[in-house]
Amino acid sequence: MAAAQSPLDAEDLRVRVQKELEGFLEAQQPVLDAVSDDVLPMLDAARSLLSGGKRLRPAFAYWGWRGAGGADCSEIIPAVAALEFLQACALIHDDVMDGSDTRRGQPSVHRRFAGLHRTARWTGSAEAFGSGAAILLGDLALVWADQLLFSAPLPQERLFAAKPVYDRMRAELMSGQYLDVLEQARGGGSVERALRVARFKAAKYTVEEPLHLGGTLAEAPPELLSAYSAYGVPLGEAFQLRDDVLGVFGDPEVTGKPAGDDLREGKRTVLIAVAEERGSPSQRAAFHRHLGDPHLDAAGVEELRDLINHTGAVTYVEELIEDRVHEARVALDRVPQPAHGVLEHLTDAATRRTG
Repeated sequence: MAAAQSPLDAEDLRVRVQKELEGFLEAQQPVLDAVSDDVLPMLDAARSLLSGGKRLRPAFAYWGWRGAGGADCSEIIPAVAALEFLQACALIHDDVMDGSDTRRGQPSVHRRFAGLHRTARWTGSAEAFGSGAAILLGDLALVWADQLLFSAPLPQERLFAAKPVYDRMRAELMSGQYLDVLEQARGGGSVERALRVARFKAAKYTVEEPLHLGGTLAEAPPELLSAYSAYGVPLGEAFQLRDDVLGVFGDPEVTGKPAGDDLREGKRTVLIAVAEERGSPSQRAAFHRHLGDPHLDAAGVEELRDLINHTGAVTYVEELIEDRVHEARVALDRVPQPAHGVLEHLTDAATRRTG
């Protein structure tokens, strides 16, 4: 059995994916310029957003390919890099829906375009212009994801075979986003419903489906795809649960978002569902008073953090994370090297991160 890959190999993949994204966006400049040079700020915003990120989805797709016997070749890089455009679409639209001010330590796309509107002193609402421009850039990122994936220099029959996986991944992502919006409109609900949102908005789309995409491109047998699911679903849920904890308790210097932003946005996460379920009547009243308040100050954030801690919700979610990581590691034993070794490393990267 081949030796496991080191974390340095994961860094090399990030560099290769970044180079692919930069080359693709460079090729789009004349396309947009032919429409109008007024469109080029959209390209600049895309470049800025795509200059950062963990590249987890391309990594899982690539190692899904390698685990199924795919070679370490340049031909697979465009296919896995395409998932970064899909992620960009999701992030841009998510920030519009949540009214987020920042993303990855810089202004969110809709805030960026609202600033452009104000600087140019155009007519109408700067906020409406920013939201409209961001939605369109998110749509354009979705187009670019399709273009990059299906123009990858791989056998056409393999790209055709992978299309149902890709279609399912997009449908699950958009459906999960709707469930997230729905939960906020309903004012939250059970832990079970919050977990369902986490599963379809992030978990399957972050780990399981990228593994399936890469595996299908390499003609993975059904038993390997089954192992990818057994590993990917619990790990994806652990990833999102960690994200939920960081959204409340994370360091802004690391997460790239203001402290307590998820509380201001009223995110109905598993963490919040557990806290409300376990809280006393007075604690639940405080949640209802503060959660989702866009003007929540630092003192309000601290009050909510204390309430969440006192209900035992953080401990409960940490236990959920550990249980799911254990389940994923057990399933990983069914995945061959060299993928096994790197997926072991990615398991820690996805769930023990601080940002």
